[in-house]
Amino acid sequence: MNISAIRQEYHRRICKEVVRIRRGTELEYPNSADAGNKSSIKIAWGIIQRIGCSMSYEGVKEQTAGDLFEEITKDFLERSFGLLHHLRPGKWHYSTTQTVISRFYQYEHLAQLEETIKKYPELEASLRGDYIIKPDIVITRSPITDDEVNDSVEIISQGDHCARLTPLREVNHPQIVPILHASISCKWTIRSDRAQNTRTEALNLIRNRKGPLPHVVAVVGEPLPSRIAALAMGTGDLDCVYHFALAELQEAISEIDNQDQMDMLRIMVEGRRLRDISDLPFDLAI
Repeated sequence: MNISAIRQEYHRRICKEVVRIRRGTELEYPNSADAGNKSSIKIAWGIIQRIGCSMSYEGVKEQTAGDLFEEITKDFLERSFGLLHHLRPGKWHYSTTQTVISRFYQYEHLAQLEETIKKYPELEASLRGDYIIKPDIVITRSPITDDEVNDSVEIISQGDHCARLTPLREVNHPQIVPILHASISCKWTIRSDRAQNTRTEALNLIRNRKGPLPHVVAVVGEPLPSRIAALAMGTGDLDCVYHFALAELQEAISEIDNQDQMDMLRIMVEGRRLRDISDLPFDLAI
């Protein structure tokens, strides 16, 4: 199965499990749309029609829809990134269990800081910050054995003093600690407070690491480019934002002839701040 087929299956599951039609006082609208914004409703309708969603009115709470979006996106990445194993080999693990980042190599020192604060409460005002993050989706890599390193030719010998500190060698760890490869925030819809939370988490991942920075990205289902821009515009925190159906979003906006939204979308795409979900597995292979 190729990336295109996996993307289609991704959309099929989102249609079946996440997308629901809500009834307002005068109109019906998809649950990704803002009922108070006509452009949001029109664009959302255009997207779900293009990915083949049927009309389902079965109730799904907003939090439940967000959780399902995370799980389906995780499954998409596991399948699609798995196709690229020859480009980025490794023992990869995928999770949506809201694992705290202190369980990963680059951030395990934060657990020690947390314990110190608990032991000495008087330090809390000075030391505590919003550094204990639980990403929506994490992709981790397990350290490798020396047998794997020396698979084709001997690269490293037991007992020598080379490469004794790198986290990639399993022998360097008293206990195996996974390496955080990617932290992925998932937002089915975007409101201003959610955008700020995502940016804050991204900045804390950057500032508090000891080791290589993981990929820090967001995946969104939001139909309005002007709201996606709250996450995508600027540089320095998120690597990039990925839309679950970018081509369909572009077509939907062209259909309603909203020049302001199309201009904003074009700025983000051409400025390398917004890509399609199918780009993400390839970017994770970098």
